[in-house]
Amino acid sequence: MASYAIRKSINLAPTVRALPNGIPSAPRLNLVARAPSDGHGHGAAGPRADVPTRLTGTVTSPSVGLVSKTFVAPPPTTHLHQRLIHTSVAVKDAPQVPDFTPYTPKDETTNRAMSYFMVGSLGVLSASVAQSTITGFLETMAASADVLALAKTEVELASIPEGKNVIIKWRGKPVFIRHRTPDEIEEARTVDLKALRDPQRDEDRVKKPEWLVMLGVCTHLGCVPIGESGDYGGWFCPCHGSHYDISGRARKGPAPLNLEIPPYDFNDAEGKLVVG
Repeated sequence: MASYAIRKSINLAPTVRALPNGIPSAPRLNLVARAPSDGHGHGAAGPRADVPTRLTGTVTSPSVGLVSKTFVAPPPTTHLHQRLIHTSVAVKDAPQVPDFTPYTPKDETTNRAMSYFMVGSLGVLSASVAQSTITGFLETMAASADVLALAKTEVELASIPEGKNVIIKWRGKPVFIRHRTPDEIEEARTVDLKALRDPQRDEDRVKKPEWLVMLGVCTHLGCVPIGESGDYGGWFCPCHGSHYDISGRARKGPAPLNLEIPPYDFNDAEGKLVVG
């Protein structure tokens, strides 16, 4: 028995997709093909006489069986019909880009000015604190009013026998007064200056050869040396072992300088030594 097949052809395929250039994408649709034309009677009303109508179907009997072909002409599109083919591209929404304005770096000039202001303010504050601290420290180290009132100290020279030491207090510091013998004077003046750590002649340290006046403070760390002691018959510091000769010059140990000579003068009329 022969098989029966039906073929239908639609001359306009629907599409819902368009290419990037706007041309509808319809497979097997030839957009270049043109309908046959006739120069005679072009534009006349009614159906064309040179093109047979495609509204009828045909039935053929090939070797494979009975084939029926039906040609359908779609109706024209009106304002009530839905367009299935279009060339317009869908407009996409604008991308939602985050607003990074709050994170934008500020002007370098503004940042630099603020940095300078902060550094300057910190410097002024540090200077004020340092000034207050140093001022308070110096005030505690300064001599009190009663000490300053005793700016000068007088000593009776007749009360100091030859070859003996006397210690007095002047501005809160001990002062050594030595009544030297002629042998001690000769010994102090025959010392080779090249052997001294702090070269100084004995004549430059005294106003009268027999009277030696010095501050009793070691030049190393401020201890009070012991008189008539040490390797040179002068003074010895028990704190770190500094030795001074009979003129108060540093000879041995860590002391870098000679014992300091304070300001003093002699009052020969009254036989007194005035320190200060």
